[in-house]
Amino acid sequence: MDVKAKVNELLQPYLNEDQYFVVDIQVSPSRTRAKITVLLDSDTGITIEECAGISRKLGNQLEELEVFDSQPFTLEVSSPGVDEPLVFKRQYLKNIGREVEVLLNDGQTRNGKLESVGEDQIVIIEKPLKKPKKNDPPIEPVVIPFTDIKKSTIQVSFK
Repeated sequence: MDVKAKVNELLQPYLNEDQYFVVDIQVSPSRTRAKITVLLDSDTGITIEECAGISRKLGNQLEELEVFDSQPFTLEVSSPGVDEPLVFKRQYLKNIGREVEVLLNDGQTRNGKLESVGEDQIVIIEKPLKKPKKNDPPIEPVVIPFTDIKKSTIQVSFK
């Protein structure tokens, strides 16, 4: 079993029966010190304290099982930052109402407010390119199937 799969297996008891979910696991082997990065999330977010608790438990297990053959390693357990792409439907759901940038498989980019999340698609309201005039038609929601999405990220505004 590879290290990434082993880390994922060891994490399962700490996910509190699906309260938390694994967004990504990255393993960077090295001759001097391997690095494991685990990104966790939940429907309501995850605190630094929760990440630290999981990190301690997981780190102890990795040491006990000598996953890196007694070689030193660094373990980072954190929540995905705002620059990390949305990966799971659960992440889209908790970001309804926020501005998103959606890169489609065909190379097009759509920007707008995440209005809703369905079983197999998202709906965004795109920002108008210019200030709407009185007689302009209303802006129609854009339905984007998950299968058409290459990458979605939250857009942070400091206005």
